[in-house]
Amino acid sequence: MTAAIASALCEVVFNRSVNDRYRHLAVVAPPAALAAAPGQFFQLLCPGNGEGSHFLRRPMSVYRVVPDAHRIEFLYKVVGAGTKGLARLSKGDRLDVFGPLGRGFRLAPSLQHVVLLGRGVGLATLAPLAEAAAKRGIRVTALLSAARRAHVMSVEHLRSVGAQVQVVTDEDGSADPASVEERLRVLIERDGCGLVATCGSDRLLQLVRRMVVELSIEGQVALEQQMACGIGMSHCCVRLFQGSEGPVARRVCHDGPVFDVRETLSW
Repeated sequence: MTAAIASALCEVVFNRSVNDRYRHLAVVAPPAALAAAPGQFFQLLCPGNGEGSHFLRRPMSVYRVVPDAHRIEFLYKVVGAGTKGLARLSKGDRLDVFGPLGRGFRLAPSLQHVVLLGRGVGLATLAPLAEAAAKRGIRVTALLSAARRAHVMSVEHLRSVGAQVQVVTDEDGSADPASVEERLRVLIERDGCGLVATCGSDRLLQLVRRMVVELSIEGQVALEQQMACGIGMSHCCVRLFQGSEGPVARRVCHDGPVFDVRETLSW
């Protein structure tokens, strides 16, 4: 069943720093928002500089849904005017959220083992998938990549839902694509795998795309893309994908943001 899409004014529960790059935001949300599926996103109306809000909303993937607390959570990186405004929100402030939007991850009934491969804030997008898979009794292995170990997030949360976690970083060379590929091959050969899901890095996307074709397993990717409306009307998030007869244009917000890795071209 598809969750109802609606705009809601949500009260901020907390908005705190995770490290020197990322922040963790939680808001009290209505039932429609709490029905968000793994891989779906919301359009957030970020506070502006001074009075009012920015004209365009910012897309933000769901990090956690906590139904008992009526809460949805986001992890985000402060990179521009919108997220700088978002970072100024305090407990008790109100945030206008619109969603849930898009098509999320798909878990086939036959899956026994899922491998998640994420980098940076892409880890946030993959966290709900880990939780959903674990609830179905599917084994989950998460390979988390970051520039520095200090920037790795979600380790304890992923372990708390039953995922096995491995960490690779640029600072020790373990996040190099060749090293990551070697880890993946060993993992898949030893434990098997029915799905590899990725988010947050073009290098990882291309690696997963090549491997799932070679090994004949399923691959899905959640794409990060600038968006205006979030419902497919503005066409500003259109990008090319590989169709059966050549490249085809698709709207990331409406047709995704989760796509088959085999059809997804480089950023």
